Amino acid sequence: MRKIKSNFFISLDGVVESPDKWHFPYFDDEMGAAVGAGFATTDALLMGRVLYEEWAAYWPEHADEPFGDVMNSMKKYVVSSSLQSAEWENSELVNGDVAKKLTDLKATDGGDIAMSGSATTVRWLLREGLLDELNLLLHPIAVGSGLARLFPPDEPTVALELRSSETFKSGVLNLTYAPAKD
Repeated sequence: MRKIKSNFFISLDGVVESPDKWHFPYFDDEMGAAVGAGFATTDALLMGRVLYEEWAAYWPEHADEPFGDVMNSMKKYVVSSSLQSAEWENSELVNGDVAKKLTDLKATDGGDIAMSGSATTVRWLLREGLLDELNLLLHPIAVGSGLARLFPPDEPTVALELRSSETFKSGVLNLTYAPAKD
């Protein structure tokens, strides 16, 4: 059975928005290895509309950058009720009964399905019982600004259990959680 695994760069105050503005000073070989390990079992990406539109505009024009060829060639599942088409190479829209379609997708043969960059989608996946793993690279910085927090105050309680943890020399924590078993 395939797993849906979410990956986020996150600040101490829970911000996941615009990591390009605060994340890069912490990126080093340890983090690169962790990110690479996260992709090692992955053969598809799951994303929401906003991330899809951002990446579909960026990666086809930057195929020569590290991960460019991987991002362009990998299968992409796009959760959206407003997109009419997904033109980026190997992209497929997922709409209608999204929970059923993702449940069916997880039951197919293949590697894991990775996702990042959409806190809204992760929260929904957790509520629906579809997220198998939440991987956080917790940065030792309080960003302060930014509206996109992984878990805003109005979200219902979600119990998670720590599966693994590692501290990088940079002070970044590499944390892996799974939904807590009842």
